[in-house]
Amino acid sequence: MVTAVITDVHYRMSLALIRDLSRAGVRTVCCEREGVPAPLGFVSKYAGETVLLPREGWLDALYDLCARLAEGEGERPALLPVGAATLTALSAERGRFAAVCGLCIPAPAQLDAFNSKETVAQLGEKLGVPVPARYTPQPGEAPAAFFARLPLPCVVKPLCGEKFGLSAARRYVIARTPEEGAAAFERFRSLTGELPMVQEYLPGGGLGCSVLAEEGIIRASLCHRRVREYPVSGGPSSCCVRVDRPDLEAFAARLVSETGYTGLAMFEFKEGVDGQPRLLEVNPRVWGTFPLTRASKSGIPLLWHTLSWNRGNPDRALPLPEMSPFRSCKMQFGPSDLMAGLGYLKEGRPDRTLGALADFLNPAVKDGLWEWGDPKPGLMYCRSLLKKEKS
Repeated sequence: MVTAVITDVHYRMSLALIRDLSRAGVRTVCCEREGVPAPLGFVSKYAGETVLLPREGWLDALYDLCARLAEGEGERPALLPVGAATLTALSAERGRFAAVCGLCIPAPAQLDAFNSKETVAQLGEKLGVPVPARYTPQPGEAPAAFFARLPLPCVVKPLCGEKFGLSAARRYVIARTPEEGAAAFERFRSLTGELPMVQEYLPGGGLGCSVLAEEGIIRASLCHRRVREYPVSGGPSSCCVRVDRPDLEAFAARLVSETGYTGLAMFEFKEGVDGQPRLLEVNPRVWGTFPLTRASKSGIPLLWHTLSWNRGNPDRALPLPEMSPFRSCKMQFGPSDLMAGLGYLKEGRPDRTLGALADFLNPAVKDGLWEWGDPKPGLMYCRSLLKKEKS
């Protein structure tokens, strides 16, 4: 039996990996750091082994774990990093970890390129991928004067908000007045020490093209349309539906090929007034709607494991799994989507509230977290949400 070491299992995205791989006969070793509350993967019935890494020296402990498994089994385990911080650390030490595990992750330069909104916008312009219009202040121009001449609303965001600990909902501001734009510009500049990006506001729907690539070649892809989000002011998807979008896949392929990218990534698009998509940013890691890969039976989790394992064991490579054909599927994160429904109701949009409730009651709509055959992670997640509401 081959082994997968899965990190950061407090994230709900990790459950899709744990469940899919275990069902495919892969032994899962689930890791979390000391002090991280409610590691969902620890209570999943599909977790083969659980390992608590020390708060200090966790990366060395992860190396030792992989070395122990490789020595005991005679095969290097596949190491699948879920969290962005773990991915960044492993990318920087890929050479050291290659001796004890298999990794299918981006190089540091690839991470830096896709994490930078400025670099992504420049790549898009170079490769013919549509991107939002960008606005730049003149040398010495005050923010108030700059925003006074821009078409409003516009979007203000740091080049890499995640690097500074900003949640998804706090990584941008929709400025509807010059005063709002100037305030956001100054706040992000003070936080990051660099000029924020200012782009045209796109009023259309949100789309994503998620890929698994190896050496600049896309091995699998999955596109989705955002149905609802929470917080409704601009948070992660609480409900999405898989869609067939060859145009988005072609755009993503250009950037993957140009950078020689290896690993998982989600290319985020939004539609303009003309209905055409523009590339907003790239998330070069396990993305928030990753459970759609399991709900739609895409096969991406097992393929990522296999590519990783083969890179660690080239002399005994496993055959790549067959990828399933396109299968339409809607998925929601039940608790978050119901909260989104309440948010839309407060905004005077009861139709969207009813949509969230209808999807919650529809057995054909998959839940990205809750599964009746593995209920403990869902119960733990709901308890953690209730604690947050009370605190």
